[in-house]
Amino acid sequence: MLLVLLSIVILISSASLALCLGRNASRAQDAGAYGAAAASAAGLIPALQVLLTGTAETISFPWPVPLGSFTFTLDPLSAFFLVPLYILTGLSAVYGVDYLKNYAGRKPLGLAWAAFNILTAAMVLVFTAGNAVLFMLGWELMAAASFLLVLFEHEKPQVRRAAFIYLTAGGAGALMLLAAFSLLGAGSAALDFSSFPSPSRGIASAVFLLALCGFGLKAGFIPLHVWLPEAHPAAPSQVSAVMSGIMIKTGIYGLIRVLGFIKPWEEWWGWTLLIIGAVSCLLGALFALAQHELKRVLAYSSIENIGIILLALGLGMAGAACGADALAGLAFGGALLHVLNHALFKGLLFMGAGSVLHGAGTAELEALGGLAKRMPRTAPLFLAGSAAACALPPLNGFAGEFLVYLGAFRSLNSAGSTAIAGVVSGLALASAGALAAAAFTRAGGAAFLGEPRTERAAKAREAGPLMLFSMRALVLLCLLCGLAAPLLLAPLGRAVASGFGLSFSAAAAGAASVPLLYVSAGGLLLLALIALAAARRSAFLGVKMPAAGPTWDCGYAAPSARMQYGASSFSQPLTDFFQPILRKLGQYPVISEYFPGRASFSSEAQAVFFNAVYLPAAVRIRNLAFRFSWLQHGRLQLYIMYIVVTLLGLLLWKL
Repeated sequence: MLLVLLSIVILISSASLALCLGRNASRAQDAGAYGAAAASAAGLIPALQVLLTGTAETISFPWPVPLGSFTFTLDPLSAFFLVPLYILTGLSAVYGVDYLKNYAGRKPLGLAWAAFNILTAAMVLVFTAGNAVLFMLGWELMAAASFLLVLFEHEKPQVRRAAFIYLTAGGAGALMLLAAFSLLGAGSAALDFSSFPSPSRGIASAVFLLALCGFGLKAGFIPLHVWLPEAHPAAPSQVSAVMSGIMIKTGIYGLIRVLGFIKPWEEWWGWTLLIIGAVSCLLGALFALAQHELKRVLAYSSIENIGIILLALGLGMAGAACGADALAGLAFGGALLHVLNHALFKGLLFMGAGSVLHGAGTAELEALGGLAKRMPRTAPLFLAGSAAACALPPLNGFAGEFLVYLGAFRSLNSAGSTAIAGVVSGLALASAGALAAAAFTRAGGAAFLGEPRTERAAKAREAGPLMLFSMRALVLLCLLCGLAAPLLLAPLGRAVASGFGLSFSAAAAGAASVPLLYVSAGGLLLLALIALAAARRSAFLGVKMPAAGPTWDCGYAAPSARMQYGASSFSQPLTDFFQPILRKLGQYPVISEYFPGRASFSSEAQAVFFNAVYLPAAVRIRNLAFRFSWLQHGRLQLYIMYIVVTLLGLLLWKL
């Protein structure tokens, strides 16, 4: 535990040093990046130790704050979330050294690194806080630091818009969490998590709904997702990797913690999570298929994966409420394992998208193409991350979803609503997987295959060595977690027991271990066959280079890049089919001649929920607020009177 606190101290100290060295971009980079890497190495040791032993640690310090206590707890659930946090933030810091070099002299890199390290420290605080006041301190510090990072390129109007949407969503979520903790801690001397009394059923349901909305605004599941596809593309790519891989998981962590305070669970809570998760994973994958910018594709993919985690939590709660502990253990284990897996492959994908943006100067899919020849090291790394995101074995994205599938199939042996929950979960996962495969095939193909569509893509350059190092490390971790999934069951079981108060029973472990062993063995066999094929190809070719010639041109005399499939044309059949949901704006060419002249096609994916729900609601709230503008008249005496009347009213209510 002391090493975790040391990591917080290192992060805050390096943030302060980077801020002080802001005039010297190189030294500020070194202070911020090396501080983040050192903190990650220090904090990873106790997190792994707690996961391997299952022994929780608690430490407290005096803190004269009303209802607060400076209490830190490191249990297996906290440790499970800290492991991907330390891995991804450390590698993102290394990646950022190369990525931010282009901004030296144009941007305050000292401030950017200070905000990055404070964001990391705040997330560590959220995962280890043992008191609601301390938790909310970390929560708000995390929101402020990430807001500064989203504003990194504040000169762009769309970046400012994204940052303020994110700030508004964060503020609304924090208010709901304050209400939830107030209900949980009513009647207790302090807001320590260990001293929360067991609430009544009505209070527990209110806390559940408040926590679902408050933490949901951070996790970004539909319909509380509107900030996520705006903020993640706006931030620097190493920050996008951390925000998508870790920061949105603080919402999942907080929801799990609160669920532990309000047991026993109601069955309708599980169904609520399951339905929201199913809708999120389906619509997240579908909207990813319609995006034109690579980082927006990944942002909507994060919504899909948060939906998968939420779906698994809902399936587990529905099973636990009906007494199906083995089913619940599999579903909860799948949810937590997908938290880890998504952090690794989504961090890799955002870094790959950052390398494309860094090398080609744009991440617009219709302006790319042919990058596999110009960025031969980045291309296979991004495609490996895409395969993991599509849950293809032997990579890690398959393992977590496989546990959820096992839970869904196991529910078919149950009666009533549990079996229905399993059917809904299986259908949602399968459909989302198909859409995700189409989305990543489209994104990877449009960016890396074919011929360059623009001059910028033709002149793209490879990523720097530190950027490649971080991506290679994440690919290796994705592969190891996929092949070693059976070895993860023991620490996963400790995290499930710590977070849900539910033993990862022998039945659940038995149902998972043998199939995962077969999956790992199949993955090793596949890798061996690939290595054998590569060796035989190398042996047959010898020192000869393959002959190069023109591409078969289907009879066209002068094929060009304009004749190849673009991202929009690739996905048009699917997006047209789902037009009632996507509501794309498009301009289709009208060809009425045998030898037509120039024609153009354009399509634009709308922010459906923002335009149809949030924007009209904001307009109504603004109009309502203007009706009370007479209260804001500028007279200090009347403002003082408002305060006095309010204080008197509160005093009378209290007495």
